[in-house]
Amino acid sequence: MYITQVFNVLHDWWRYIVGVIIAIIGVVIFSMPHMIAIGVETAIGNVDLSQMQDTNYMMSLFDPNLNLVFVLLPFAGGLLALLLAVKYLHKQSITHLTTTRKKIDWKRFWFIFFIWGIVSSGIVLLDYYMAPEDYELNFQLVPFLMLCVIAILLVPLQTSFEEYLFRGYLMQGIGVLVKNKWVPLILTSLVFGLLHIANPEVDKLGSVIMVYYIGTGLFLGIMTLMDEGLELSLGFHAANNLFTALLVTADWTAFQTHSVLKDLSDPSEMGIEEIFVPVFVVFPILLFILSKKYNWTNWKDKLLGNIVEPPTEDYKILEEL
Repeated sequence: MYITQVFNVLHDWWRYIVGVIIAIIGVVIFSMPHMIAIGVETAIGNVDLSQMQDTNYMMSLFDPNLNLVFVLLPFAGGLLALLLAVKYLHKQSITHLTTTRKKIDWKRFWFIFFIWGIVSSGIVLLDYYMAPEDYELNFQLVPFLMLCVIAILLVPLQTSFEEYLFRGYLMQGIGVLVKNKWVPLILTSLVFGLLHIANPEVDKLGSVIMVYYIGTGLFLGIMTLMDEGLELSLGFHAANNLFTALLVTADWTAFQTHSVLKDLSDPSEMGIEEIFVPVFVVFPILLFILSKKYNWTNWKDKLLGNIVEPPTEDYKILEEL
């Protein structure tokens, strides 16, 4: 039903291409403050032009909190542009894009938000307890409080943009085009993972980290299709990025923040199990727990089944559902 309900709105293939272009334009427009700031620093001689390709160097130009704003703002612009495209280009409501339920189920969002927030934070704290030499205390009260405000306001916009774009807009758009569920599930997971290839983590950890990114996209896509909505993927993604930004940072990660802890470990020494365990152990366990809580059934059809356009007279029924 999550994909099928799109037949009830304007769903021509070209509209999805235009919608993606509009979202990209939103990202570019909201990237301008960062570009302007770099231009000002360059004009006053504070930038070594020979190091412009060095991500760590570019991030060192500004305070971590300001850097975080610059990193997250484009996602906020992309989200705004995407939702405007959905509303005016497709005549689709945000609720309709989010879920098959009559209204967005925030209980689902907060359930997995706190579950994953506790689990992910617990993993970091356990690692800190077992290997304290790999960390240093990075806590500074005022910068941390500023970080909290920035992260709480902007991180959910960043994660929501990615979820609405990949698990929502593209999942639905590709689904109605190819008339099945497995193609949009695989494609959106692959593209989601590959778009992270520019992250600093990839340079340090190698291409094997793509297993984690693509696997995470697949996990979020499975949740969306099985639960017939984005609430769970929105909550998980927001918790994952928010708690990480607040709790731990490192010189080789995309989020370099005034977090509580700083990871000093050598990323090249990270074991392959640290990448594979979340994807092949932790995520399946979470799916099992969620399936029991929300009574998921008919996995094969929901993940691999065909999409059949309902008769015209059934559109109103779909809308009411």
